[in-house]
Amino acid sequence: MKTFWKFGLAVQLVVFGGVAAWAQAPQCPVRPAPGSIVQDAISLNSQNGNLTLGLTLRNAADPQDFMHYCFDYTASSGMIEAPTLRLNPGDTLTLNLTDQLNVVNPPTAGMSRPMMHMAHDSATGSTSGCPATTLDANTTNVHFHGLNVPPICHQDDVINTLIQPNQTFQYQIQIPTNEPPGLYWYHPHPHGYTALQVNGGAAGAIVVGGIEKVKPQVLGLTERVFMIRQQFLNPLAWIPGPYQMTLNFQPATYPSEASPIIQMGAGEKQFWRVANASTQAFLNLSVMFGSTAQTLEVIGLDGVPVTGDPMVTSITIPPAGRAEFIVTGPPSGTTNATFLNNGFNTGPVGNANPAQILANIVTTTTSSSSQTRVAAAPPVQPETQRFSGLAAIKRTTTRKLYFSEAALGSGPPVNFFITVDGQQPKLFTPNEPPAITTNVGAIEDWTIENHTSEEHAFPMHQIHFLVMA
Repeated sequence: MKTFWKFGLAVQLVVFGGVAAWAQAPQCPVRPAPGSIVQDAISLNSQNGNLTLGLTLRNAADPQDFMHYCFDYTASSGMIEAPTLRLNPGDTLTLNLTDQLNVVNPPTAGMSRPMMHMAHDSATGSTSGCPATTLDANTTNVHFHGLNVPPICHQDDVINTLIQPNQTFQYQIQIPTNEPPGLYWYHPHPHGYTALQVNGGAAGAIVVGGIEKVKPQVLGLTERVFMIRQQFLNPLAWIPGPYQMTLNFQPATYPSEASPIIQMGAGEKQFWRVANASTQAFLNLSVMFGSTAQTLEVIGLDGVPVTGDPMVTSITIPPAGRAEFIVTGPPSGTTNATFLNNGFNTGPVGNANPAQILANIVTTTTSSSSQTRVAAAPPVQPETQRFSGLAAIKRTTTRKLYFSEAALGSGPPVNFFITVDGQQPKLFTPNEPPAITTNVGAIEDWTIENHTSEEHAFPMHQIHFLVMA
């Protein structure tokens, strides 16, 4: 079986045990019922180079006590969750984010995170948030994952930008004119609470247009945007316990419940854009007709079009990764076509990642008017793609880093460290000076070693990188 590995870099996240969180009122939209047809999120498209919207982050427990965190958007049809944002290179995105979180940490929670007080000036008012003084379970912000925008206030800073309950904060970013076309995503990133909020579903897709200019074979194809999420019942426990995998918020928990349904025309080619919007699930994805894995044509990985036209039968996507590929629908009458997570071995002490049917693929003779087709993006002045030709540029610096973990005392929980070789392992805190200082335009060659007994992914904010080995 041909397998395509999707690499990403990410430093994931100190996990503590034993914090429960409860909402005071149901504030999130109702999510899809098991066994229904998978719908894409509503798309919001830039107009004349601009996209302006407001989102409100809320939380609420569902009947099974899973805590939902939802990016609510008020559409003409009512409240919807986590819209897909569609922009083109050079466009400006203005996002007004309101924090309406209402999370209560029970006083008996044994390993609750302490409230963090940042060494910055106090901030108040609708434009406050950076720098800010308080970081707790009701603090949030937004990270534009994969986009190459500055890590500064009102753009993509996640350290000092801390939005408090009942505050509205404005983000305004410009998509670089040479941003690679493809799939990106947005999600909260307050240090220490990222996993909690993303685990609850607070994540949406960003599509930067123009992929058909690089990969003309996708032009005119029906496009699907799939967000795969993984929600734990007790996400902050050392062993998180019961969870549900979801596809566009619909539970994928077969055989406990009926699988989601993806509709395709018989033999129809579709362009699938898939984001792993989980905090710890490693996905190995295939489309199966019976027991036979079907060929997938890889178009892009992590928002970057691939070189050549790789044909594979499975694609591995780590947490926070994205893959874009062409799928051919089953022949008419096929009754056992599935979109499958094959499972992934994360190592001797890693979390279980068992196989799971994500959806049944069912042929249909009717097309949904809500489905998007890949259309030609507006003409732009040709530019060299950002980071292209990186392999041929002379390195200015070589560094070695390693990832490690250490138990607190004789058992869990565990602290995680990313350390520059020659320095002492040290837990990250926002007030620490940078471990690495470099120059704008530097080309660095990094070797990163995993010294743990479990799989980890390593993303880097704001920049792309070339995986050499």
